[in-house]
Parts: sequence; C-alpha cells; structure tokens
Amino acid sequence: MIPIHTAQTVREAEESFFAQQPGVDLMQLAAEAVAEAASKLLEGDRTSEGAVLVAVGPGNNGGDGLYAAARLAGQGIPVSLWLTTGQAHPDGLHAALEAGCREVDALGATELLAQASLVIDAVLGIGGRPGLDSVVATFAEQAEALAIPVLSVDIPSGLDPDRGHVEQDGFRAARTVTFIARKPCHVLQPAAGRCGVVQLEDLDVPVATRPVALQATPADIARLWPVPGPTSHKYSRGVVGIDTGSTRYPGAALLGTIGALHAGAGMIRFVGPEVAAQLVRTQLPSVTHGEGAVQAWLLGSGWGQTEANRDRLAAHLGVKTPAVIDADALLSLPTVVPPNTLLTPHAGEMSRMLGVERAQVEADPLTHARETAERWQAVVLLKGATQYVVEPGGRVQLAVPGPHWSAQAGSGDVLAGICAALLAAGLSAADAALLGASVQAMAAKRRLGPWPPEVIAREVAAVVGGFDPVW
Repeated sequence: MIPIHTAQTVREAEESFFAQQPGVDLMQLAAEAVAEAASKLLEGDRTSEGAVLVAVGPGNNGGDGLYAAARLAGQGIPVSLWLTTGQAHPDGLHAALEAGCREVDALGATELLAQASLVIDAVLGIGGRPGLDSVVATFAEQAEALAIPVLSVDIPSGLDPDRGHVEQDGFRAARTVTFIARKPCHVLQPAAGRCGVVQLEDLDVPVATRPVALQATPADIARLWPVPGPTSHKYSRGVVGIDTGSTRYPGAALLGTIGALHAGAGMIRFVGPEVAAQLVRTQLPSVTHGEGAVQAWLLGSGWGQTEANRDRLAAHLGVKTPAVIDADALLSLPTVVPPNTLLTPHAGEMSRMLGVERAQVEADPLTHARETAERWQAVVLLKGATQYVVEPGGRVQLAVPGPHWSAQAGSGDVLAGICAALLAAGLSAADAALLGASVQAMAAKRRLGPWPPEVIAREVAAVVGGFDPVW
C-alpha cells in the first residue's frame, strides 16, 4: 500500500526533520532529483537554443527549480529562466545565473516555447493556493497546445495538493517529481491526470502521521486475493445470493451474476424476478435458482425506482447476512444495516442518499463518502475515476486505477457482483470493495478499448488466475 499524505503532514515532517538534522539541505537533494528527471525527459535533445525553459515561482518550489537549472546548465544544456513574479529564491537564482542560465521575461518565455524541448514547472508547490496568475495560466495552456513536455516540481502548479478536484486551469505534466510522500492530488482524479508519471523522492524524511489514504497496488491485490487451496470446495469458497433485475432492467441481473461467477464464487443462488431469471438461466447454466443458505447477498442492481424496493430490501437484510447494496436499493436503506454491509454508490446516488447536489459530491468526494459511511455505519465504495473505499471511523483506501474506457453503463453491476463473491468468501466489506474495484480495473487494462462490461467481467477470471501460486 502506498501512503498518501496531506500537504500539512508533509510540512510537519519537514519541520521535524530539520529540527533533528539541521545540517541537511533538502533543497539540494530535491534539485538533484529534478535535474536527473529532466535529463531523462530531454532524451538527447540538449543543444537547441531553448532546450529547457524553467518557470520559476518566488518560494522554495522555485528554489528547487533554480538549483536544478544550475545543474542542467553545468552539463552544457541551454537553460532559460522566467521569474513569473519577478522574485525568486536569492541563493538559487545566483547559482543558476552563475552556472550560465539566462533570464527572460514573460514575452521572451512565450517566444521560447516554440523552441523548447522541456518546460520545468517550478512555480508553486504545496504551499501555494490553487489556480494560477492569468499570464502563467496562458503560458501553461500554450505549452500544452504545443505538446511541450512539462516536468513539474512537487505538484503541477495550479492544483490543490489535498484534493482531486480541478477548479482552474494549470500545468499538465508529463512527469511530476514529488518529495517525502505522495499527496492526494497525485492519486485522485481528475487532478491525477494532470500529474503524468509521479516520481517519489522521499529524501529520507520519515512521516510519522497516519496517512489520509492508502493507495492499493496490483501486488497488494494479488497478496490479499482469496485463492482456493487443496481443501476448498464450493461452499467454503462462498455461496452468493443474488436478487437483482426487473422487467425494465433484466440485463443488470445478468451482469452482476457474470461478475460474481468470474470472480470465483463457489456457488450462486439467483432469486430475482422471472424475467431476469430466464436471462441468467439461458446464459449461465451453472447458476442455481431458488432460495437456500448464502454467505452474502447482492441486492439492488436493476431494481428500478419502485415503492416495493424497501420491502424487497428488508426481506434480505432481516437475516443479518453480509450484503452488497447497489443502485436503486441505496435509496431504500434502513437506519441500521447488518454488520459487514457494503454500499456501492456513484456520485449521483450518493448525492441523493445525503440530500445534496451531485456537484457537491464531485467537488469533495472523500468528505461525502466519509459522511455516508458514518451515517449508515457501513463500508462505502464510491465509484468513479477514483474509487474510494471508506470505512466507519474514517479509514480510506483507494482501488488500483483503471482506464477511463470503463465508464460504461453496466460496469457498476459487474463490480457489485465481484464484490459479493468476495464478501461470500469471508472477506471484510472493506477488503471485498478494495479487491473488487481493483481487479475490475486490472482486467480493463488487459482489454483496453470500449469493451462492454460483460467482456471485462470475463477477463477478471484471467487476472485472478494469475494470483494462483504454482503448486
């Protein structure tokens, strides 16, 4: 798991480090990492007049960029400096000019863009406010329009380091070299999409504070997946009960069942309406139909918004079996849900659950996901470009990210089925959510393009098969 820390936590870690090791110059270490990353991005194109153009802010972020510029100039690379506010870290500026960098104004920087091989964005770091001065914003837009690679120092200037929401234009980096720890903007979409490849340089600065979130990796998913062993059988692997679908939405039932089946459910009992049952029966002959003991329920997908939803949901929750509650059932939740319940809303559904505007959830998804988890004392999987797994008590995990092709109708139905199979296998609701969302993303990466959700669901089996050790 990759720890994600807020800007304040990183600043506190820096202060603690300086108090214990006052002789260490972190700015020089950061500059060295930036210069090395810049050299790799240049890929041999070091001779043109405008090879490297550094946009320099007035603070320590600008200082990192200036010392990196000095290193690059020392290698014989032409480097131009634009002091975006007319001010700069004095020692860093002196070092850069002494090394042979030349200073240009805003007009000169704009003219050099057409010749530049690389822009180093050292305007604002984690101490800056979101958004850019209009002149700098225009420069960033022009760099993007000309497809000039941008290397951002710590974060792409213009972003809020602690949020994924993007309110204003800013730099779009090909690579971001960040320090001490990854910040929320590096992993939360859509801000993460502006960061490019994120390169972490921890500078040997420890962070003692609890992270705001943990980002899962494919290796974490492989390690946690419940791979069956020699003594496993269909009941020990978990029996999933599925009550999904309706006359209007029979396909949701099929998609969720396909998800559960290809995630490794030991057995599936389908108890949805007959029109959905007929579809499942035709496509998936291994699924059984009718009541029986189950270890977890999948409920709500494709129910439609009807008055009967509350009674339909209550009939299953009354037995206290763990459940994945999805889609239309989310608007019929009782005040108290059974232990180990997983709620799987997208932003629109969460907004209706909380009685707020969808735009509010999209602007601050983590706060609203935490509120939902606390209100119902259940684990919440907030679906979207970033998939948040939030537990009562505030623990946050982020699923492995996937391609944006996955934003299709039916993907959520498949995901709910995958999570239900994991819940039935005995996993906690949090682990089921994290593994389910991650493995679907990993499967989608194997099938890049607009493949329909049922195709991605079948690819899940191939991904999961890769977790099985060689006996």
